[in-house]
Amino acid sequence: MTDQPTGPAPAEHAQPGSPDPGSQEPLQPPAESAGVSEAAALDSLAAASPDATQEALLQLALRELQQRRQALEQEIGGLEQRRDQIQKQIASSFSGQSDGIARRVKGFQDYLVGALQDLVVSAEQIELVAQPVLVQPSPLDRQTAISAPEAPPPVAAGLFSQDEALIRTLLKAYGGQPDFYADPWKLRRTLEPAGAALLDDWFLGQGGRGAQPSSGSRNRNVLIAAAAIAILGELYGDRFQTLVLAGQPERLGEWRRGLQDCLGLSRDDFGPSSGIVLFERSEAVIERADRLEERGELPFIVIDAAERVVDIPLLQFPLWLAFAAGPDEIVLDEDLY
Repeated sequence: MTDQPTGPAPAEHAQPGSPDPGSQEPLQPPAESAGVSEAAALDSLAAASPDATQEALLQLALRELQQRRQALEQEIGGLEQRRDQIQKQIASSFSGQSDGIARRVKGFQDYLVGALQDLVVSAEQIELVAQPVLVQPSPLDRQTAISAPEAPPPVAAGLFSQDEALIRTLLKAYGGQPDFYADPWKLRRTLEPAGAALLDDWFLGQGGRGAQPSSGSRNRNVLIAAAAIAILGELYGDRFQTLVLAGQPERLGEWRRGLQDCLGLSRDDFGPSSGIVLFERSEAVIERADRLEERGELPFIVIDAAERVVDIPLLQFPLWLAFAAGPDEIVLDEDLY
């Protein structure tokens, strides 16, 4: 037997292109393409490390929340723009304008109510009737009054004796045919003899201040008062004003219509600044008569037959005519009203 060599075995011839066993590296996974999904990446990361997987999940959740937040912000911005557009449309529409007008009207109403309340308070503080100031005359004034001759009393005091002829001439003319086309403030109806006798006694017997029996109806009383107004117009012109006192609007309406028909007047002739004023309360008549006398004018007060009580202050004025109703007339008037 031949001895085998004990040295190291000869090296094997390396195959061309074969890797060196001493320099071998760990196998690398195949390169991933760009189209690999995130889920596959997460799976690979999960296989590699649990911490990396948790961080990747947090990042993914944050991205989703940010996307949702951006979407919500965009939606909210669109809704706000829509709201602003709707408000502009409402403001420019009729309903919006009407709402604005209603607010302005309410504000003006509140202002007007406050102004009227202030006006009422101011009016209550005004002294409507001036209190007369009594001044004691000096001795010189008394001597002058004694030496000066006494002036005759004026006709406005109720003395019509100087105008007796004119008054009776007019009363006689009023008893003839009616003059339907006479001028305003002239009597256009026929005055009955009883009415002419009543006025004759009132002018010349009572001096224009007194009560006379009612003729039985308001229309006849209106005719008699119209004749008195026509005669006073001949005597004083437009320097007097007629004040009619009746207790109810219906009665004042009859007086208005009757005087319009008898004297040819219009509605403009009835009012505070016109020739005839109608009143329901005696206090207002007294106040108006005082103002007329302060201006140098003459009040002529006519009292309806339905007024059962006459206030004493009314009797201080120089011209007043009160119709005294009989029992039957009072009962009939109460049944009508």
